[in-house]
Amino acid sequence: MLTVTVNGEPRRIDEGTDVAALVRSLTGRDSATGVAVALNRTVLPRSRWQGRRLREGDTVEIIVPRGGG
Repeated sequence: MLTVTVNGEPRRIDEGTDVAALVRSLTGRDSATGVAVALNRTVLPRSRWQGRRLREGDTVEIIVPRGGG
């Protein structure tokens, strides 16, 4: 297990978890359409989510737009 910060909150995840798996587990979406990710304050292109394993101390911001008014 390792600790990363996700949207300002510490979270324990399994070693070997990549960005794509984290996004799926937290958003419940199989498709990343409409989701943006910043890793350590840098926007990470969707094409690099799979295979980019998270490391101890990484900071992840996941942005999912919400409708409403």
